[in-house]
Amino acid sequence: MAERMRALPGSEAETRALLEEGRYVADDALVKTLFLSVALGRPLLLEGEAGCGKTQLAATLAETLGRRLLRLQCHEGLDAAAAVYEWNYAAQMLAIRLAERGGGGREALAEDIFDERFLVKRPLLTALEPDPLGPPVLLIDEIDRADAPFEAYLLEVLSEFQVSVPELGTVTAADRPLVVITSNRTREVHDALKRRCLYHWVDYPDAAQEKAILRARLPGVERRLSDNIAAFIERMRHADLSQVMALGEVIAWSSAVMELDRIELDPETIRANLDRLLAYQRGLAEASGRAPGPAPPEVRP
Repeated sequence: MAERMRALPGSEAETRALLEEGRYVADDALVKTLFLSVALGRPLLLEGEAGCGKTQLAATLAETLGRRLLRLQCHEGLDAAAAVYEWNYAAQMLAIRLAERGGGGREALAEDIFDERFLVKRPLLTALEPDPLGPPVLLIDEIDRADAPFEAYLLEVLSEFQVSVPELGTVTAADRPLVVITSNRTREVHDALKRRCLYHWVDYPDAAQEKAILRARLPGVERRLSDNIAAFIERMRHADLSQVMALGEVIAWSSAVMELDRIELDPETIRANLDRLLAYQRGLAEASGRAPGPAPPEVRP
């Protein structure tokens, strides 16, 4: 985390510099869309395959700006209790018992048990409150996994950046958080949500981008090795395997290869370490040619 809060980027060049400082490699289109999202105060909706770096963008933004990162992981059945707030019922019951023993009145007790100290704040509510570090980065991760009713509720929150707590009133953000929403497109996100956001499709990097990512995330990597790895990963991604390597997996695998003191990627190194890249046995079998399916990719560097 940065030592102090920094001002928001005022141009595309400053936005790119901010991402580069966080070792995040982005193309011109993503830099432009991110800058406009920040400048206009509109949520950024990132769609793409899993493992393309969508979540990492929000983490990098929070780190380089010195803001808190609030992550809401979406899933089937997600509701307001998990996303916005809920009351600490156990603590409320304890307060009731203590009040009864002390002879407190019912009206005073009703007001007391709905005091804010009993309120358990979840990411959406926390993101709207003042923060000494400045408005946080709110990551709503994998919105496509949530149910349609929660997506509809989210529309209301993103329209006015406020939520209602019946017992306490309405909480409205004095300064809007920076919102990043991701989707792996397991289902279609409603057009109404897209209209409230700036949209960008994030794809897997090509060989040139892969090299840039490896050199940014692994500063000590040999240039020839990063060239070999990028070319190999690109062939693997075009080999029609059931499992496609995520960026994080590629970086971790490349780091393991570096630890073996390799300066280039040779077939023996690939075969000996392929299981570290393909975590699932089916993917390993396909790449090794031990299961029916498409021909395995070439492994020459």
